[in-house]
Amino acid sequence: MDSDPNGTLVDFAGGLQLLDGEDIRTAVPALLVGMCVSGAAGNLLVLLVFARDFRAGQGSEAKALLASVAATDALLLVLCAPVRALAAYKQAWVLGRFACATADWFQHACLVAKTLLLAVSTRAKHTPEGGAAAHCGWILWAVALVWLLSMILPIPQMLFSALQPRGAHNVVCVSQMPACASRFMAVFYKIYPTATYVAPVLFTVAYYTKSLHRALNYAPNPRRLSKVTLVLLCLSTTLGLMLLPEWGTFTWVRLGYHKPPAGVLLCAQVLVYACGALSPVLLVTMYDDVRCGLVALCMAAACRGAKAPGAPKTTEGNGAELGGAGANAVLTNAEKTFPDVEHFWTGRRNTQVEEEQDPIPWEKEEKML
Repeated sequence: MDSDPNGTLVDFAGGLQLLDGEDIRTAVPALLVGMCVSGAAGNLLVLLVFARDFRAGQGSEAKALLASVAATDALLLVLCAPVRALAAYKQAWVLGRFACATADWFQHACLVAKTLLLAVSTRAKHTPEGGAAAHCGWILWAVALVWLLSMILPIPQMLFSALQPRGAHNVVCVSQMPACASRFMAVFYKIYPTATYVAPVLFTVAYYTKSLHRALNYAPNPRRLSKVTLVLLCLSTTLGLMLLPEWGTFTWVRLGYHKPPAGVLLCAQVLVYACGALSPVLLVTMYDDVRCGLVALCMAAACRGAKAPGAPKTTEGNGAELGGAGANAVLTNAEKTFPDVEHFWTGRRNTQVEEEQDPIPWEKEEKML
């Protein structure tokens, strides 16, 4: 971390804005945009699968929280990755003061929300009970509380961000921590990563490791329960490992130690978005419900696209509409009658049985009496 003459600690906010080499300036934005597009598409598909399960009454509390994690990843990729890509490409800040103040704050809010949502998922049930409406009670309150905490805790990232001139025509977005606040913020930057990253990740990984061991050894139906638990364990472990460079460099810089090399900072930045893009891949490959739901969505889309645009209309509702050729064919078939049946009913029409040939004359006598 650098210091200016006024005793203010300075570090870049909103991504690295001074990179050496044209190849890096082109490769890093291209990589970030690629992960943004693929990861956002994958998380959107996961959200569609979970929405389909809830409409079919197959939702669960764990699925609701996983849908919240997928939505958080989509927000992180769509709103944060393009900002970093543009800053790396332009080598300056061109998005204005408001974006500079909220760039790091919103990214940290998404990262904190992911770790806390996975920690909350340890209290969720994995099987649907009582339909989709039964899972919307405490889940909504938990998600709302998690996002409230996630937006409050990174507020210093918003307070200390500012624009700084760089050269004759360019400005950069930096995080300036005044020297008078250095002691308080030194304590805060030790508590903040511990409470929002280290403790939730360790708790989640330990809980699902214990749950997986218990499910494999003592559960009456260990196969399904162990699969869902294994998925959540892999998600939590992947999150912890891939976000470790970001949180490590963030804490190291904010505590006033020597600034890490630019390559380490770039690697940490890329791993943040790679984690969001990898989550739907893990869900599709390991979670049977997500994989089957995705196959069903693809089949429905294929069948809908395979319908011929000029297909004849069929009867709907009260049957008032029929295609032209189809209606004529139906009416022609309706007017046709079998000749043998027609002859039979014609021969039987207006026929009277004479008295001497009546096979049951006693019925007529009883009526006369």
